[in-house]
Amino acid sequence: MTHRHDRVLRVDALARVEGEGALHIHVRDGKVGEVQLEIYEPPRFFEAFLAGRDYAEAPDITARICGICPVAYQMSACQAMEDAVGITVGGAIGKLRRLLYCGEWISSHALHIYLLHAPDFLGFDGAIDMAARHRDLVERGLRLKKTGNQLMTAVGGRAIHPINVRVGGFYRAPAPSELSALLDPLRQALDDAIATVGWVAGFDFPDFEHDHELLALVREGTYAIEHGVPHTDRGLVFPVSELDHLVLEHQVPHSTALHATLAGRDRYLTGPVARYALSGRWLSPLARQAAAEAGLPAVCRNPFQSIVVRAVELVYAIEEAIALIEAYEPPHPPVVHVDPAAGVGYGATEAPRGTLFHRYDLDDRGVIRSVRIVPPTSQNQASIEDDLLRFVATRLDYDDARLTSVCEQVIRNYDPCISCATHFLTLDIHEGELP
Repeated sequence: MTHRHDRVLRVDALARVEGEGALHIHVRDGKVGEVQLEIYEPPRFFEAFLAGRDYAEAPDITARICGICPVAYQMSACQAMEDAVGITVGGAIGKLRRLLYCGEWISSHALHIYLLHAPDFLGFDGAIDMAARHRDLVERGLRLKKTGNQLMTAVGGRAIHPINVRVGGFYRAPAPSELSALLDPLRQALDDAIATVGWVAGFDFPDFEHDHELLALVREGTYAIEHGVPHTDRGLVFPVSELDHLVLEHQVPHSTALHATLAGRDRYLTGPVARYALSGRWLSPLARQAAAEAGLPAVCRNPFQSIVVRAVELVYAIEEAIALIEAYEPPHPPVVHVDPAAGVGYGATEAPRGTLFHRYDLDDRGVIRSVRIVPPTSQNQASIEDDLLRFVATRLDYDDARLTSVCEQVIRNYDPCISCATHFLTLDIHEGELP
């Protein structure tokens, strides 16, 4: 097949991603001239309408940013508020937070692997078509997701936008019997997760690698989920309080999400492959064994293999949940008392699709003066576009339909949550007469 020297590929509505976006690729004189991952979902102004609200409202409001990873927003918000007023939450409350976060990882990773990403590798338009041929596989994925949802309900009060989370801890600690009832489903889920790793490891992965700087939270001795210190694989380490100086965002014309770069550096990538590269040695022995049997290298730079890394993290999250439940002792009380105070606080946690940063400025009554939220999808957008540009450049012999399909798959490698990323704009409301 000969290359067409001038082509325009358009995907006006991306499928199997969370939110609304499009893809535009322009080929001129046989070379890729421009790649745009267009995020056109209307901005939702979360930072703007959090201003003026009480600090205690932030976990419930920010949870509404995303129905897939609400716990990530709640935990990052709580962490930032606690930092602003100068308290530390750990012990039994901290373990319960980690357990809730495990539930979200289980649910989100199962959703992405089985319903959003696997159809690409098996040649199906979506999970419904896949279920007609592979009902047992789809049922396994739904079973895994259900287990994650049950865990979030037991700890958070419900699976979507949990209602039991508050600054300082929880409104209520679940009884040991409520959590022990989940052990059998979790043990079944562990078997399902191990089988998932073996299944996705057998997919046919395109020969492609990226060179992005990898960023994730690191917590010495354990696999970072609910807190840690930002590290990159190129030696950058910084406290979360340096967020405003080091994680820089800028507007691009084709996106309602900001692009993020690291100060003095270039694009970077956050998410499962970054966590695995920086903290893989602290996975559980079973998860490390699953990774080894799947043939994962210590640093995975093929973005198509991110589905294997997610499956390994699924094994880890289920194992961690089982261990936390078996050792569970309800915190008494389930919350650390918080007095309002003026201050600026920072929080960062590992959402299923990458590092999530929050910053809040409070006055002495605990009223929020300003907010900054940096979701993983906006951090990853420049890297996704770079992947697309380089991937397309070596596959211009594909016809339009095939090239369009594989480009959509490149985007889904990163499980982008477009809805999370579209809330950056400043909203100014002026009362009074019109000029």
